[in-house]
Amino acid sequence: MPELPEVEVTRRGLAPRISGRTISAVVVREPRMRWPVPRGLQRLAGRTVRAVKRRGKYLLVDCGSGHLILHLGMSGSLRVLPTGTPPLKHDHFDLVFGERTLRLRDPRRFGAVLWTEALPELHPLLAHLGVEPLSRAFDAARLHALSRGARVNVKQFLMDGRRVVGVGNIYASESLFRARISPRRRAGRLSLADCAALAREIKLTLREAIRAGGSTLRDFVGSDGAAGYFQQRYWVYDRAGQRCRRCGTEVRRIVQGQRATYYCPRCQK
Repeated sequence: MPELPEVEVTRRGLAPRISGRTISAVVVREPRMRWPVPRGLQRLAGRTVRAVKRRGKYLLVDCGSGHLILHLGMSGSLRVLPTGTPPLKHDHFDLVFGERTLRLRDPRRFGAVLWTEALPELHPLLAHLGVEPLSRAFDAARLHALSRGARVNVKQFLMDGRRVVGVGNIYASESLFRARISPRRRAGRLSLADCAALAREIKLTLREAIRAGGSTLRDFVGSDGAAGYFQQRYWVYDRAGQRCRRCGTEVRRIVQGQRATYYCPRCQK
């Protein structure tokens, strides 16, 4: 599933290409997404995109009087293509801007195309989301306060979007390794120093992944069709049985909350 870096890579690719552009047409080929695509989106024709923002793993296309809320689901991608490019089987939604078209491709249809005229942060899908890990608000003190009383392991804690939004499975494992914290540790027992190291490494890991274009997760590509290559730099994720790049100990794999977790038993305590 595309995680925060992949969504941010998509946002950065889209923003300069559609911001300030006027929508000339809207095409809905398949309304049966994770939630039904709202009827009447064709009325967006003539409106100008003011900005492309992100909240967690959701993209927010500011159209002035409202926002399109887009989600890539499990295997979706957004591409900017020349208008008139023939749609393929899984191309479900187009925003047309004259000679260029923003196209959503989603083979599994777990993504979303929604519309809200209210403040997007009040939408039911966004209202419960936690702190953005790349924001100034996310620091040692905030992470320490959020983790107080938490009885789950720190890996599952980081993946709870009601506390910290968008870290995801890959980058939680990578950040914990870099902070030298075992994914088995209970979140509520993290010290302030632990939280300082973890908050720092989460930010660094996510920023490095964004600079690398994200990770190639199945068929994820950015808005220009390029695949990310951060997976070439993984310290532990998907490296079970291989030697730790830092100490040479064999990387282990366990299952936490029905998700695979990778860690080095020597480096992470």
